[in-house]
Amino acid sequence: MADQNSSCPEEEVAVYNISLGFTTAVPEWEALLTIFTLTLIIIFTVVGNILVILSVFTHKPLRIVQNFFIVSLAVADMTVAILVLPLNVAYSILGKWIFGIHVCKMWVTSDVMCCTASILNLCAIALDRFWAITDPINYAQKRTLKRVLWMIGGVWVLSLIISSPPLIGWNDWPPPEEFEIESICRLTERRGYVVYSSLGSFFIPLLIMTIVYVEIFIATRRRLRERAQASKIGAYMSRNQTASNDNGKNKKYEHDRESVSSETNHNENPVDSNGKSKEKKSKKNKKNKKQTDTNNDKAAYLKPMLVHEDSFTDNAEGSSSSHRKSSVPVEAGKENDDTPEEQTEIKPTTPLKDATIVATVAETQNQKSKAVKIQEPPPPKKTGIVYQFIEEKQRISLSKERRAARTLGIIMGVFVVCWLPFFLMYVIKPFCASCCPSNRLINFITWLGYINSALNPIIYTIFNLDFRRAFKKLLGLKA
Repeated sequence: MADQNSSCPEEEVAVYNISLGFTTAVPEWEALLTIFTLTLIIIFTVVGNILVILSVFTHKPLRIVQNFFIVSLAVADMTVAILVLPLNVAYSILGKWIFGIHVCKMWVTSDVMCCTASILNLCAIALDRFWAITDPINYAQKRTLKRVLWMIGGVWVLSLIISSPPLIGWNDWPPPEEFEIESICRLTERRGYVVYSSLGSFFIPLLIMTIVYVEIFIATRRRLRERAQASKIGAYMSRNQTASNDNGKNKKYEHDRESVSSETNHNENPVDSNGKSKEKKSKKNKKNKKQTDTNNDKAAYLKPMLVHEDSFTDNAEGSSSSHRKSSVPVEAGKENDDTPEEQTEIKPTTPLKDATIVATVAETQNQKSKAVKIQEPPPPKKTGIVYQFIEEKQRISLSKERRAARTLGIIMGVFVVCWLPFFLMYVIKPFCASCCPSNRLINFITWLGYINSALNPIIYTIFNLDFRRAFKKLLGLKA
């Protein structure tokens, strides 16, 4: 809001002739630096808020009702940059008002209305977030486009009500003839209006925003603690579930191994007292019978090879005759020690029996290895999937809420830093005759408030991924 000191003695304004062809109230270097800096702020404010508006209307994920508050805020900040800031730059550099009384009234009224609308939009955004957090289910149904537009309309109507009283006489502006002589355009310093406008434009919204954001911060902290506790419980239950599943699988695996071992031990004793295979005896089902027949076929096929292999092995190892005798079963009833090696009689059926036994044992061993391989526990799967999913969601949610809490702190911090100095000066001056800040200090404090309109697009969008993507798309940058 533009302001010049009126109750204090008039500060003598110096006159400097600069190379641009007009006189200024500051040296040329200061004038050029001021013009350059403030012009950058104006351009940045306009471009930033235009990007916000276009992003909401062109980027589908951003076309949600609550973002219309952001659009309204961007409109208010953009009107500040277009209607207020350029004239303020000229007034600050020249040190006098040269645009006439009617433009002055329009400028001052626009100043108050647009700055108030910006602040009240911040307040509306805070209330919207507060209701969405404290009563999410009911407010989700109430947050309709009609309701949001009514709230936005209320913000602008209230801003007009706060800014318009000076136009209908609640002011201390000089008469038109004196105005042309003094060439000073300023906000009214009528004490009643100063209190009225400062309360409506800043202090009441500040109080509401402070209460709302403190409540949001407390609710966020409480939820962070609750979700952190829930995450710990989920992790504990997940570990217990994993351990329980692993123990169950290990027990099942041991049981299967014992079963296979028992079956193998039973099958590894294939010869009874009559030299016949026990597997042939134990025809419990058709499958075992078929398996036995298959073994006999294999034995007939393998007979020459097995005999040759045994002979080759014995000769190669230089085994004793007793070892060779024991490797080939003799006829029942004959003793190996009493029968010389060269006189050992082998019945024609002996090789077949031997081959059958060897093949049966080999097949049994093969089945054993297959059974063990089948019964081996599969690679450990992820257990406690539900709890791990919940834990991951909790972690993401906690991260988002921490960022949200940090954003709230930035919003309040920037808002207070930008506007509190101006409104303190605005309220104190009419009630303190000895408080006479310099024009440079007044301009600095005033522009500090204006800078808030340039920072709002950053604060309310830079922490949002969809806004960043929309900005890059609009600027033609690689997403």
